[in-house]
Amino acid sequence: MFWFQQGLCFLPAFLVVWSSATFIVSYLIALFRHDVDVIFPYISDTGANPPESCIFGLMTFVSACAGTLTVYARYKLVEKLSGDSVAVDACLNKTALVLGMSSCLGMCVVATFQETTVTEVHDAGALLFFVPGVSYTALQSVLSYRARPAGSSAAVCRARSGIAALAAVALFPTVICAFFVTQTTLHRDAGDEDYPFHVASAVCEWIVAFSFICFFLTYIDEFKLLTLRVKADLKE
Repeated sequence: MFWFQQGLCFLPAFLVVWSSATFIVSYLIALFRHDVDVIFPYISDTGANPPESCIFGLMTFVSACAGTLTVYARYKLVEKLSGDSVAVDACLNKTALVLGMSSCLGMCVVATFQETTVTEVHDAGALLFFVPGVSYTALQSVLSYRARPAGSSAAVCRARSGIAALAAVALFPTVICAFFVTQTTLHRDAGDEDYPFHVASAVCEWIVAFSFICFFLTYIDEFKLLTLRVKADLKE
């Protein structure tokens, strides 16, 4: 049996690989077509123009679906690990589930509404993706510690906490600096007055996005122990 056939570990593994490919493929296509600058474009800039916008939208939607399944599977895993333990609050686990689902919904909004077409809706979707997403990683880090010794090792718990802290720190300049970016063009000049804010916001946006990917990477080992079954009953 291959490692990805054990339990549900293929879910976070697929999510990590697919999401990474989503960002990288759309960036390379946009770069090849000279639609964005080589240095520090926003992630959404790489999916603003066709054909990369079509690829970005489709791949991001698939990532959102995979993320939804992974978030739910993690919720059921924590529920099972906690058992009757008072250390793991069921309400906290459900809150993490809602935050994770909200973040995936934000991904769908970002994938559907390009920033150059419906900017306000796209930006709202980005906020819905990033803010609940960072909150989700923070809560899952707490849940990982509370569920011990079941589930994650101490090293994985520390890794999750570090990733969640990095995402939280990077989120603030991502959002705050974006408010000072006045130009919405895809090509920027270092002489632009708002260029430093653009660079800070864009760099931190990439950091937050790949922090999420690294966070889900830590799920793979735990998900080897998890299986979910669907039970079908017919009413007499």
